[in-house]
Amino acid sequence: MDRLSALKSIAAQASRGELSFPTNVDATLKLQRALNEPDCHTDMAARLVQAEPLLAARTVAIANSVAYNRAGHDVTNVRAAVQRVGFRTLGALAASVIVRQLASEIVDPGLRAKADALWIHSAHVAALAQVIARRVSFVDPETAMFAGIVHEVGGFYLLSRAGEFPGLLDDSTGDSAAEWIEHGEVAIGRGVLLKLGVPVPVMGAIEALWNGLRALPPETLGDTLLLAKDLAPFPSPLHMRPGATTLDSAATIDFTIGEGTLAQVLAESADEVKSLTAALL
Repeated sequence: MDRLSALKSIAAQASRGELSFPTNVDATLKLQRALNEPDCHTDMAARLVQAEPLLAARTVAIANSVAYNRAGHDVTNVRAAVQRVGFRTLGALAASVIVRQLASEIVDPGLRAKADALWIHSAHVAALAQVIARRVSFVDPETAMFAGIVHEVGGFYLLSRAGEFPGLLDDSTGDSAAEWIEHGEVAIGRGVLLKLGVPVPVMGAIEALWNGLRALPPETLGDTLLLAKDLAPFPSPLHMRPGATTLDSAATIDFTIGEGTLAQVLAESADEVKSLTAALL
């Protein structure tokens, strides 16, 4: 099977909901659904989180990050961390574990390197989105962070399947990125997002990102996600969308916000972004 046929096959399966996940992803999906139950309380959530060591460690790390620990009082246990971050942030962290688990069984060193680079990119986008939402666009910060975490989930799924199709991500001809954008990104991304039960507003924001539609200053969740992606210091290793902002031009993005500017907000929030990114990684 040639590369394009393989990509179309994976995309068609994803569109039909026929997704092949590692077994640990299914377990975390069940945990995520349990956390979303209306009768799930703090003690129950803490017990569920403790059963997943990576999620437990990430929850405590986020709770102690600058963004959530403004008083400088560190928490040392999962229950206190859950109380501090709240259930919506907990849902975003569960999604981050699922995204990482998608790549957990990749054995090819080249594909593993791409997956690691894609997560570094996603973590930076999530942290920037949270700060931009809170300080600039005034949309919900937790939803913005969640959108940043999952916005490349289709890419992670593609990487998890790429080992079955040798040459699938070989870009020696320069055609791979264009084929991914035209035949894979939307179909695979949408299929995986639906499987993860991603809320409609987040789906809409990621659709806006795929379409490349953005207003400056940002007003919507989609605007926020796109600006965070443009400003992320580590680009996606999978492709560069035509017309996307380069790292050099991203450094020139600035506009007035109230009595300040975007550059001032980012400078003032640098420690928060760094702390959130480190906690997600």
